[in-house]
Amino acid sequence: MTDYNRQLRLDPARLWAGGAATAVVAALTAVVGILIARGLAGVSILAPKGSGVWGNANTVTYAIASALVALAATGLLHLLSIATPKPTTFFGWIMVLVTLIGVVVPLSLNVAQETKIATALLNLLIGLVITLLLVSTAGAALRRTNTRTTPPPRDWDQTRPYGQGSQYYDR
Repeated sequence: MTDYNRQLRLDPARLWAGGAATAVVAALTAVVGILIARGLAGVSILAPKGSGVWGNANTVTYAIASALVALAATGLLHLLSIATPKPTTFFGWIMVLVTLIGVVVPLSLNVAQETKIATALLNLLIGLVITLLLVSTAGAALRRTNTRTTPPPRDWDQTRPYGQGSQYYDR
């Protein structure tokens, strides 16, 4: 079979499996980022320094929120793949803008400068992780499917548009 018989289609099961894995990676990225900020840099993110390196329930909340954002992004990517041409292009732009919102909001808060910067950097990292993993997952979730069940006629000329010069074009 040649390429004219094949079409790319998204495999939703593979996309959502990749989305679930991305959610786990996003949650772990949040935990590692908080550990680095609090444990190595001594900068608070979410909770006061007195909460310790592991923080309090807000650390878990941040990780869960990161995972939920990854799952919501997977849903967005699935919707875009059904409804738009070039879904990963639109997805990339949307995620870049959402990530920028996540970076700018902490910078606008009335808290210590190091807390603003650490939280903004963590949000940037989580946004990039989600975006890059899901764009990669979308590419891996594409499958080639047959669009015709019968082969073309034997005298159909694939080198000329619409079979020019063949019996199908000159009639």
